Amino acid sequence: MKNLLLFFVLCLIMSCGSTKKITHKKEKQTALLNDTLKVSIDTPKKTPPELNNTEKNDNPPVEKVTAENKNTPEAFNQVLSKRFNEVHKTWEELLQKHVSNNGAVNYNGFKSDRIKLNHYFKALDAAFPNKNSSKAYQLAYWINAYNAFTVDLILRHYPVNSIKDIKDPWGQRYWKLGEKWYNLNDIEHQILRKMDEPRIHFAIVCASYSCPKLQNYAFVASNLEDQLTLATKVFLNDHSKNNISENSIELSKIFQWFAKDFKQNGSLIDFLNQYSDIKISDKAKKRFKDYDWNLNE
Repeated sequence: MKNLLLFFVLCLIMSCGSTKKITHKKEKQTALLNDTLKVSIDTPKKTPPELNNTEKNDNPPVEKVTAENKNTPEAFNQVLSKRFNEVHKTWEELLQKHVSNNGAVNYNGFKSDRIKLNHYFKALDAAFPNKNSSKAYQLAYWINAYNAFTVDLILRHYPVNSIKDIKDPWGQRYWKLGEKWYNLNDIEHQILRKMDEPRIHFAIVCASYSCPKLQNYAFVASNLEDQLTLATKVFLNDHSKNNISENSIELSKIFQWFAKDFKQNGSLIDFLNQYSDIKISDKAKKRFKDYDWNLNE
């Protein structure tokens, strides 16, 4: 009987020892887990390498501006114009860097800045004209878009000797603004020409020697009138594009292709005399020059 009692006592002692070991083991595991969680919470997360790329961060997306919180179209236009001028800084920086004063374009240079050009396209999308946008705002927007898209069109096929070496160059829908994909024909004929401003023909470019030169500045609503006037005068009085005398004029084919646009408020001569350095007679003989489609580089 004593032996049996002694056996039970020994079993009880062994059982208590095992319980203490298990409890101690669980306590250690819990402490280790708590330490791990503390480290993961307290330790700052490292930025993935790809987010440290300054080239991706130097042109953050432009916040879209809406008219809901603006009381009047005038107030909306002020906000939108300010935002739009900020947008155009990118385009103007590219133009200053890769376009000479005489309009020669360094397409290889533009090609090295494709990322920045794509940033500009995103900024254009964010600054898309609203129904309350002024006419000057819309004109500047679409002129800049047309010129930037023309450069992009050339870059997509470069090297080429002429824009005409590209299949259907004005019909390619490469660019999305708002909810629509655009080509150059859409912008020129369905938007810009319908705004009844013939001087747009000397602001937009076709990447060719005989077309108006690509200006190395962006068009902006606040200075658009002066910019369009200057572009028209520069083109008209450029002897490589037009030859003008009092009784004889040899004009760019732009004046033939878009004759209707220049006769909205009188004759073609009436239009020319607003910007020509030489007064042209109403009876002046007229002919049109051959068009040189070689690339403007």
